[in-house]
Amino acid sequence: MAATRAPWVDVHAHPGRCFLAGLGRGDPLVGMLGAADVEAALSAARHAGLAAVTLSTVADLRVLAPDPVKGLRAVRDFRPGEAYADHRRQLTAMRQILDGLDVPVAASAADIERARASGHIVVLLACEGGDFLEDGLEALAEARSLGASSLTLVHYRVNQIGDVQTEEPVHGGLTSFGREVVAECNRLGVIIDCAHATLATTLGVLEASGQPVMISHSHLDHASSHHPRLLSPAHARSVTNAGGLIGAWPSGVTSTSLADFADEVVRLADLAGTGHVAIGTDMDANYRPVLASYADFATLPELLAGRGLGGTDIDKILGGNALDLLRIVTAQL
Repeated sequence: MAATRAPWVDVHAHPGRCFLAGLGRGDPLVGMLGAADVEAALSAARHAGLAAVTLSTVADLRVLAPDPVKGLRAVRDFRPGEAYADHRRQLTAMRQILDGLDVPVAASAADIERARASGHIVVLLACEGGDFLEDGLEALAEARSLGASSLTLVHYRVNQIGDVQTEEPVHGGLTSFGREVVAECNRLGVIIDCAHATLATTLGVLEASGQPVMISHSHLDHASSHHPRLLSPAHARSVTNAGGLIGAWPSGVTSTSLADFADEVVRLADLAGTGHVAIGTDMDANYRPVLASYADFATLPELLAGRGLGGTDIDKILGGNALDLLRIVTAQL
């Protein structure tokens, strides 16, 4: 493994089912999914050579249920205060685990570069879904103070920010409150993540944001195997033409092997340019993952090289582009 390569970064994941952190053994979610094991997941990532992985909360976790067509969907409304309380449970418990493991939360690209140089690992904290905001911005600044560096605006539940890919449109795109959230993310230096958002919502974000954004985990749609979570070329280009990133998603939606996933990465790079592609594994919460272990991440350079990508471009995709976006969004802090 070359010492001079760029740090590897996973821009979206739930390692060790981190969203279950802080739940008791009797909780139904623990009974169904098993207890959180963040320590083992981070150890695997470090041994595979990653410098930074993202631990993402799931804002609508308590109202989701499996759906045979859409994967997941919200089956009830939140009770007052429920979304915020579960968000705080997840974020606080993750911080406690990381403090116990002496794993730092990265606040900058320089933190990740230092981790790479020393052979250690750091964590990026993310919030998947803005449901916890509950019509106010205070909880966003609080999440930032706890280390969150990115916000996925929407997830599977249609929240107060905008429409989602897997449900019929309700708002017609980004809401007026959504525009306030975008402005606050820009002010706080929080990366805006448009994963799960409709094209209309994404275009609204791009119009409102003074910073580039990312779609942390998706890839290009296929005419022969369409899925609402995937992106049209126009959807992908809307983000990348504005300087943003697409995190290639190793999901079984269209891929059946790591080789298939490498093909998807190259297909996305051919469309958007190698300077606008990253990797978002969705680890430990992915749908039929073809990258099911961080050990698989270490095979990506060889797979991508076998498809004609050079070392510099592979470095960008596996981490360099993610660091550049973090530098840009946090530059004013």
